[in-house]
Amino acid sequence: MKAKATFAAAASLLAAALFNPSTAAFASADGHGGKTITIATEGAFRPYNFTNPDGSLAGYEIDYYKILCARMKVECKLVVIPFNSLIPSLLSGKVDVLMSGLSATPKRRETIAFSAPYSAVGSRFVTLKSSPLAKLPGEGSVLWLDKDAAGLQRFIAAIKPQLAGKVIGVQTASVASAFIDKYLKGVATVREYKTPEEADLDLLSGRIDITLVSMSYMQGASRKPANARLAMAGPQLSGGVFGAGASLGLRKGDTALLERFDQAIKATIAEGVTRQLSLQWIGFDTTPAP
Repeated sequence: MKAKATFAAAASLLAAALFNPSTAAFASADGHGGKTITIATEGAFRPYNFTNPDGSLAGYEIDYYKILCARMKVECKLVVIPFNSLIPSLLSGKVDVLMSGLSATPKRRETIAFSAPYSAVGSRFVTLKSSPLAKLPGEGSVLWLDKDAAGLQRFIAAIKPQLAGKVIGVQTASVASAFIDKYLKGVATVREYKTPEEADLDLLSGRIDITLVSMSYMQGASRKPANARLAMAGPQLSGGVFGAGASLGLRKGDTALLERFDQAIKATIAEGVTRQLSLQWIGFDTTPAP
């Protein structure tokens, strides 16, 4: 009964956000040169964004961008672009905003601007339940890379012998890839994939030994019967190269548009919209700490 009540509350709150008479109708895109705001997503990062068999898009961010644009009274268009092409497409002017579970990392901030985060969740290693790697140290704990340098050093020292000679799967241009490159370069062979789903398939077939992915992704992926043999391992890794959380990516010069999105994000957080979206799509509250 409690689960049903929570879902009903989420549905009611989201409906109110989407269909509030003061915000539901898209107005002309004033504040952005009178043009439609083009938002890019990858459409392959469940539960934030994914493509249904019929070609339609669904997920946390597919619902959320509509809420944000309605609140801002702007017209938005969503396009699908491969993850490793998102930032180049933004910088070239093909799109105006990136919304694809994009972590606001220090490295990415050198190139683009980020909005306030709307979803914060760490990453974890994933391997077969039958693998010795399923017993990586740190289970049940959170390791903040930028707050616990000594703990991070101990963790890396402990897992290096276990990962030596193994094959690690990561998504191309992801924060997981940045972590492996920074802390485990040369320890194991790294294999890159366009999507986390592709890495899962190779993990299950034995072509790789372990992956590093967002916990929000695994929350959904673990429910698939085909992934019943997979298990998360080690601590939750947060901060540092993993960034402040999922945020919108914009060009550094688009300060006015960034400010408007920031205001809309902060308002939806205060109203509980992001909480309800994360409960609906991820299964736990990923609202960033204030």
